[in-house]
Amino acid sequence: MIRFSANLGFLWTDRPLPDAIYAAAQAGFDAVECHWPYTTPAEQVAQALADTKLRMISLNTVRGNPEAGDNGLAALPGREAEAMRAIEQAITYGAAIGAGAIHVMAGVAAGPEAHHTFITNLQMACEMAKAEDMIVLIEPLNRHDAPGYFLGTTEQARAVIAEAAAPNLRLMFDCYHVGRTEGDVVIRLQNLRDIIGHIQFASVPDRGTPDHGAVDYREVFAVIEEMQWTGPLGAEYRPVGDADSSLGWMDRLRYPSRCPGK
Repeated sequence: MIRFSANLGFLWTDRPLPDAIYAAAQAGFDAVECHWPYTTPAEQVAQALADTKLRMISLNTVRGNPEAGDNGLAALPGREAEAMRAIEQAITYGAAIGAGAIHVMAGVAAGPEAHHTFITNLQMACEMAKAEDMIVLIEPLNRHDAPGYFLGTTEQARAVIAEAAAPNLRLMFDCYHVGRTEGDVVIRLQNLRDIIGHIQFASVPDRGTPDHGAVDYREVFAVIEEMQWTGPLGAEYRPVGDADSSLGWMDRLRYPSRCPGK
């Protein structure tokens, strides 16, 4: 059976984060994840997680100054101190709520110096995260939604992970971003299985619920089952209307091998 994690960066965003956690539990999710929880006291989030018996899979490092075009800091030469503060903040907050991973955001950058900066910051992040028994995730973002983002493809991510050579550095495989940029989601899932740390999904190309669009999630989830993947899959889609009314896909896709057409 496929298990699901609610990404609270997109779902129940009209509520305080603890209330969104309670809503995710009520809706039948098996875990939660978030983007930038830092304005909510960690103890409130930890209490909601304890009450619901859900675990927080991951959270992101801050983007920097989004109004100035920042979308992460870790690959930006000259801003290493800011990047490390963001990483320390994410690890400290994540440890306080029992999160399993932090997603280190690279930022808008290009070239060899950015590559070197990203590798160095990731190696330090992994060393710090190891002390809290956490993994570090990196995620390629598609060029349509995140133009200029340093990490653009899964093969680039594989090369970064190999060069950094940190055992707790893994790939955040977002089926939506891969589907928009690289095409065949199933083949790339199978080829990258050895470095994947978390899987997310949404319809392609509109980033809506996974029961429509160019990617057949009956097939994708069936392959994930065959891969013997046991972690909850992150529902990182934009609902049309309120989150509760968007959840009809969950029961239909939770058992993909039983769906008609498979």
